[in-house]
Amino acid sequence: MNITLRQLKAFITVADCGSFTRAAEALNLTQSALSGLIKELEQNLEVKLFDRTTRQLHLSEAGSLLLPQAQRIFNEVALLDTEVRHLKNLRQGQVKIAVSQQLAASAMPSLIAAFNREYPDIRVGLIDCSVEQVLQRVEDNEADFGIGPERSHGSDIESELLCTLPFYLVMPPGHRLAGQADVTWADLAGETLITLSGPFTDRLAAGLSADAASYILHPAHRVNFLSTALGMVKAGLGITFCLPYAADWVRQHGLEMRLLNRPQAERRFYLYRRRHRSLSAAAQTLSNFVAAYAETAF
Repeated sequence: MNITLRQLKAFITVADCGSFTRAAEALNLTQSALSGLIKELEQNLEVKLFDRTTRQLHLSEAGSLLLPQAQRIFNEVALLDTEVRHLKNLRQGQVKIAVSQQLAASAMPSLIAAFNREYPDIRVGLIDCSVEQVLQRVEDNEADFGIGPERSHGSDIESELLCTLPFYLVMPPGHRLAGQADVTWADLAGETLITLSGPFTDRLAAGLSADAASYILHPAHRVNFLSTALGMVKAGLGITFCLPYAADWVRQHGLEMRLLNRPQAERRFYLYRRRHRSLSAAAQTLSNFVAAYAETAF
């Protein structure tokens, strides 16, 4: 069968109006054009849809049986058209993003909440994982894109710089350095330091002078998670480092943070995505939102 939507719409409209004249006016067609559409549909279906007399028009028995099906099909197509328009208007969709654990636990909840207020029908799935797993989740197409600090990656991944963040020193309120507006690396001499294991501290040291790096390469304590380091600082076991997006965590522990200067150490954060793979409209909307949000809120 070669049934068209115009034929179905003509059939439904004639049935609703009970008149070819009124249906033609409703569809902005001539009566001959409307009659032609009904005739084509009857030929395709090989049934008679209407019983006509000089004064009255009625659905035939076949027409009565087929009208609900025609209405259902037409409504489904209309729903499909609505959903497509919603997607094009960035109002619906689902996006999965892979985010490094510290960033996922600190800055991302507020970001997602702000995004949901503006785009309530786009669902965001957050995959919190290690920095290395961010790239893997993107490569495996488990995530539409990923967010994390700078890492080397293969040619099938492309990266876009989101922001560059300075390091802060975290200490108890009564600490000798808490009275300073900012802190130099030389001020750390003699302090008991708590650092994070792995790339976080190693990359921080790599960007510093030899003297500054020496303060953090041999700390009193190395732990795996910032939450552990903050708990130890609160207990008076030393001081540690963080990035500005962890400010809420620092305040929740009743601690102070001061910018580290001379030299100022920084960490770059990137948005990672598959090269040559287009983002969906919803994913592109979230990507744009993240880029704008990172400039002011990270």
